[in-house]
Amino acid sequence: MSIHQYFTLCCTCFRGTWLSSSKLTKLPYSNGTLDVASCLLRLLFTKIDWWWASALIPLLGATLGPLANLSSIAALVTSWRAQINIGGQFLAELDGTLYADPGWVYWLNVVSLICGFLGNLFLLFNFTQRIRYIVALPATILFWLLASGLLIGLTVSMELNFPPLRPNQTYTQGFWYAVAAAAMYLLCSLLLMINMLGHFLGRYPDDFILSDSQRTLILQTMAFIIWLGGGAATFSKIETDSGQSGWHFANAVYFCDVTILTVGFGDFYPTTDLSRGMVIPYSVGGIVILALIVNSIYKFMREMGEQNIVLKHTERIRVRTRDLAAQNSFDLRQRESNEHHVIRRRTVNAATRPRISMPTQPRVLRTSINDTASPSNTGSNPLSLVVSNISLMGKKKKKARAILLREEKERFQAMRDIQMRSRRFKKWIALVISVIAFGILWCVGAVVFWQAEKKAQNMTYFRALYFCYISLLTIGYGDLSPKTNAGRTFFVIWSLIAVPTITVLVSDMGDTVVHKFKEWSNQLADFTVLPKHGIWRDFLEKHPWLLQWILGIQARKALKRRLKRGFEATDPDANEESGGPQPGDTDIEKQETVSPTTSSNRNADTEETDELDSSSLGRHLALNIRRVVADLRHPTPKQYEYEEWVEFTRLIRNTRGSITRGDAEGEEDEEEGLVEWDWIGSDSPMMSGMSEPEWLLHRLCESLIRMDRRREEIYGRNRSRDPDGVDRPKDDGGDADLVIEQTIYGVDPGSGHKE
Repeated sequence: MSIHQYFTLCCTCFRGTWLSSSKLTKLPYSNGTLDVASCLLRLLFTKIDWWWASALIPLLGATLGPLANLSSIAALVTSWRAQINIGGQFLAELDGTLYADPGWVYWLNVVSLICGFLGNLFLLFNFTQRIRYIVALPATILFWLLASGLLIGLTVSMELNFPPLRPNQTYTQGFWYAVAAAAMYLLCSLLLMINMLGHFLGRYPDDFILSDSQRTLILQTMAFIIWLGGGAATFSKIETDSGQSGWHFANAVYFCDVTILTVGFGDFYPTTDLSRGMVIPYSVGGIVILALIVNSIYKFMREMGEQNIVLKHTERIRVRTRDLAAQNSFDLRQRESNEHHVIRRRTVNAATRPRISMPTQPRVLRTSINDTASPSNTGSNPLSLVVSNISLMGKKKKKARAILLREEKERFQAMRDIQMRSRRFKKWIALVISVIAFGILWCVGAVVFWQAEKKAQNMTYFRALYFCYISLLTIGYGDLSPKTNAGRTFFVIWSLIAVPTITVLVSDMGDTVVHKFKEWSNQLADFTVLPKHGIWRDFLEKHPWLLQWILGIQARKALKRRLKRGFEATDPDANEESGGPQPGDTDIEKQETVSPTTSSNRNADTEETDELDSSSLGRHLALNIRRVVADLRHPTPKQYEYEEWVEFTRLIRNTRGSITRGDAEGEEDEEEGLVEWDWIGSDSPMMSGMSEPEWLLHRLCESLIRMDRRREEIYGRNRSRDPDGVDRPKDDGGDADLVIEQTIYGVDPGSGHKE
């Protein structure tokens, strides 16, 4: 296959012609190169989830861009080489004397800084939609690539043409800041290229729709970098004017970094009263901005996890449960029979085929819920099958058997169980991600410090791990601190990323580990130190076998006491003559009067319920709207019980009762989805992406509007049918609006007026 044919194929695929897998497998070329290309294209179009490219990459570029600009400034204002052998005496790298660089290094560094600022500016205009995506993003990539290329060329040329004369000379922090800036510019450019690729593939639109937390995070990051750089310039100016050596801009950035992050190694500190006085307001402002950044990062990660990880995890479990759900025992038996035959057909091959004389015992089909049995008389929880089968969904090697879900309440409880599992998954997956990020920063950072500080302070990997740990936790004993230019430069960038990470980790631990420990400590205190009233009764009710065992012991002891005391003489015909209740009558009466509420009975009751008039229905709608609005004010989203959902559903359905057939038939069919849904289906209120009070508020308001519109239609129809042309009075719902307003605004609805 020629290059032209391959390029034409790629362009065709990018336009969307070869999106289906069948076309990708039936191409006119069949060599190995095309097979690999088709697999890659199919992977790009069907398998890869691009949400991270549309949400994470632009935000990462917006946060790393200002940090790269600060590094580029440090590389510009700080000389790249220093003399550490003065008068035959070797000094530490940090105490060396700087000397000037060639002029071309300085001016190319200026051009690189300008390109970096322009790239960041175009990205900001892209976020604010001042410039179109298709113009701003390529401009950002181009300027950052130019900035990275210039810095890479400068560092390589310096090493090849004007290297420091070792061991008398060495590179300063300015050189290493140039290396760091080049790496960050290049990384951001490559990430934005991936974002543009996802747009060209049609995975997301050409705009950045930022949430409040994302927009706030970008602004706070820029403010923090400005605060860090401005403080470094101020402290450098004050200390240098007072005659202190070594307070160039790069060292001042390090001082401001350890001050704001509250690490405080003590190796670099202010020496004048003016600087000491400025530390107080400067540190307070920096800590506040850093706390805001950490809070925004935490909110952003929760949003991303909720929208792209937790919801997909919930949807995956819901679809699996829905596919496994059976409506009756016959369906369950048929599915198990089909699965049994598939397994036997797969496992019994020619090599292991049983002989004629070999007995075979087919698997016994099982049904956990009988058709004639009800949850009240089966003696077991009908949800045990649901929970046990849902727990098997995470096991890939075991195929879960079908779930028998006939009752609507069982499906509701199954969806509640899915929600509970998803909430636990959300908390623990956030903790796992934070622990992994913390481990990577800890271990990889230790490797860099080990290599950078090996010669300066005989650093080992264990000591580097110890140093990174006390730095991440902001302990800062001061026994170990960066002593080389490369180590100090890396510490500034590494700490700005690592300290917020450990803060997010602590927050995630508070939602999981600390919360569990708090629950266990409270339970222990309820049983021991601060006993809670009724705690033992609740414990026994949760463990029926223990309760039965204790009751059996008490019954045996009572029997022994009666045997010792003897039996009382009574007239056996007394109960018959008095007509009193016989033993067992109570149980029989209960069985006759109490019957389990099935789905069909509940539907029949709903259909036979007398419809309310417009005034009463409007009053009930208004009362429930006020109740739902009050539930919306709760700090945690409220979840309603099944019985409450039944009442809400019945109320919404009653708004359809007064409409006649005929011209309104299409409208009724259209509104069928408002009150009919499957609890484990895609139209379930629990899968709407809104809280339950918010979802109910929308539906109740729609019902209120629909009821008022239909009342007006009926009233207008009655007026048109009046042969005398005289206005007829309205029906019972004539003052429903007044009643609704009085109810919503807290006035007694019973005081409504009738005209």
